[in-house]
Amino acid sequence: MKTYSLFLALFISTFFIAQENNIAKIDSIIASKVKNDHPGIAVGIIKNGKIIYEKYRGLANLQHQVQFDEKTRSNIASTAKQFTALMILDLSLNGKLSLEDDIRKYLTKIYPNVKDEIKIRHLLNHTSGIRDYVELLDLEGDVWWKRFGFDNDDILELLEKQEDLGFKPGTIYYYSNSNYNLLAKIIEKVTSKTFNEYSKTFFENLGMNETAFVDRYMKVIPNRANPYSDWGRGEWWEVPTVTKTNGEGFLFTTLNDQLIYEIALQNAKKENNILLIESQKPIPNSEIKTYGFGLELEDKLVRKAVHHSGVTYGFHSQIYRFPKEKLTVFIMSNNGNISSNLIAQSIAKLLLTKSTQKPKYNSKFQEAKNLKDEVTILGKYTYPNENSVVEIQQKKGKTFWKEKNFTVEMVSEEKKVFSFTNNPKLKVVFYNDKMTEYYPSGKTMHYKRINTLPVSLSDLEGLTGNYYNSELGVNFELKLTKENKLKCKLSTNKGFSDIEMYNKTYLQTDNFFMKIHKDQFDRVTEILLTYGRAKNMKFKKKSNLKFQPKISTENGSIQVTTIDAKKGNTTDILLTKNDKEGNEIWFKRLGGRSWDKASSILSTEDGYLIIGSTSSYGKGNYDIYVIKTDKKGKQLWQNTYGDFYNEYGYSAKQKENGFLIKGTQQKCDSNSDINRKCTTNVWFVSINENGEEVSNKILEQIKD
Repeated sequence: MKTYSLFLALFISTFFIAQENNIAKIDSIIASKVKNDHPGIAVGIIKNGKIIYEKYRGLANLQHQVQFDEKTRSNIASTAKQFTALMILDLSLNGKLSLEDDIRKYLTKIYPNVKDEIKIRHLLNHTSGIRDYVELLDLEGDVWWKRFGFDNDDILELLEKQEDLGFKPGTIYYYSNSNYNLLAKIIEKVTSKTFNEYSKTFFENLGMNETAFVDRYMKVIPNRANPYSDWGRGEWWEVPTVTKTNGEGFLFTTLNDQLIYEIALQNAKKENNILLIESQKPIPNSEIKTYGFGLELEDKLVRKAVHHSGVTYGFHSQIYRFPKEKLTVFIMSNNGNISSNLIAQSIAKLLLTKSTQKPKYNSKFQEAKNLKDEVTILGKYTYPNENSVVEIQQKKGKTFWKEKNFTVEMVSEEKKVFSFTNNPKLKVVFYNDKMTEYYPSGKTMHYKRINTLPVSLSDLEGLTGNYYNSELGVNFELKLTKENKLKCKLSTNKGFSDIEMYNKTYLQTDNFFMKIHKDQFDRVTEILLTYGRAKNMKFKKKSNLKFQPKISTENGSIQVTTIDAKKGNTTDILLTKNDKEGNEIWFKRLGGRSWDKASSILSTEDGYLIIGSTSSYGKGNYDIYVIKTDKKGKQLWQNTYGDFYNEYGYSAKQKENGFLIKGTQQKCDSNSDINRKCTTNVWFVSINENGEEVSNKILEQIKD
């Protein structure tokens, strides 16, 4: 018995010594990040349902030298999303709404033209396709934090002007604050109370009496911390809070209130609190399992974790929950120069035992490793969400992953399997048409290889012009410099910025990722612009669409135009060779006795292909007209394609053993001009190298 008692005493003594050592180390971590006279921090740790650490350091207010302490209420920003989601889940469990409800059941004026269902659960885990209001306001030219009194009603009004979504709901995860502003509006519709009234009662029921969302931007919040950062200036600056949005953030709370909630979460199973238990799980029926009820659900520190961060102004916060270990670390701060996330991870590593959990790579990882096919590694790849491009490149025998502002070395583990020098557990496998990242948690990310065909001067010229977004009332201009460099300027910006062309489809400036859309005739009609969390904004080309009548050559250009015939009552086609200064070297006049029109010209290995329309030849009215010449403009052959009504040729594309001619075809229900009904369709004609028709296909009807 004495031996057992001695062992127990030694065990308890060792436990407390270890705990005291950890506390001293945690104190040291915090002290190394925050000085006593700097903006402050609050750190709380819960273990097995009890508070084992509570620390305050620094100042809540620099001007008046007010300490950051247990009374201080700080803004936890996006970490507040879990509480908005908790209210929605509570209403769902009580039958007041369904997570499968389309949001337009409650918000009737939003996205009337979107046919896909936008469900409440899509808002909860950022899979709705709804763009972030922060970026939308930025595109309008006035950042959100300068808009006095800006609130959820203003956000709803802004989103009601949006005609479409950034992507089909439920298909991808794309974080957007707007989702949670809309959830707050839905809560108001369902409860017939303002969000502030309803949430205040909700927090009181949780025992969080010092917690509330912003109500009025000028309203005094007792014991409120102010946000600070030096923003690289070397002196503290404060950003005034002039907005009053809520649901997505702007929740002022104390560390004590947050610890009350964390204790309730850790005791939820013991007390059979269904609401809190379900709130930590993935959303039922959701396509995305890595984000739930306002919480991230991806593993952290090689173990199961539930977590979220929040950053706004100089405020920030971080919550890490490790359910199996019954350990929670919560941090909030008004010091914009530090990271709650990094501090929380450092603390968690001290308190967690070494994980025995092995990496759980997706099952296809091993399959991919065993594939024997040869693959190309170097090249450019689009991100899974098509919002950026990654280039895999080699320098001095080393392989690098390069993004616009980020480069990291990759290490070859096997022939087509790589890892990163800064994260060896993250693997990359290369395939013929893509590369895939395999995470230890089982998560995968697929990057699509893009072709890198050189962009011609003609391609650049086809991009120039003005593009307009009617939802925001803003436009941008693309122009070419004398050096044939493409530049971009948003109407709300002062100057032009350089553009990087990845290929004929993707381009990027410092702030915008763009995807080019063309019509059936290869003309640029609109550009999808992604800016941060606002994805696929449609900017339609305002300038008149033109076909390509001019192409560059090594020593000048070749150009086709439509000109009046010699007698003046018909037209001919003029082919002109010009030098680099645009001076004419030679010309050729082509066509027949009637009306002949040129639309575009295509360079071939042995000459040029002219595409247009003619009433001089063919089967009646206008037919598609194609002329093949040699490099000196001598006609090699000509041919027409069409029937009795009007067919017009616009552009051509070279393919194996011939060309694809793109134009339109008219069909009418009568040959009479009286009460005749006609339709015009996009019409593609395949021809061989000698101009003989191989096949043709009607693609779609053109609306008049």
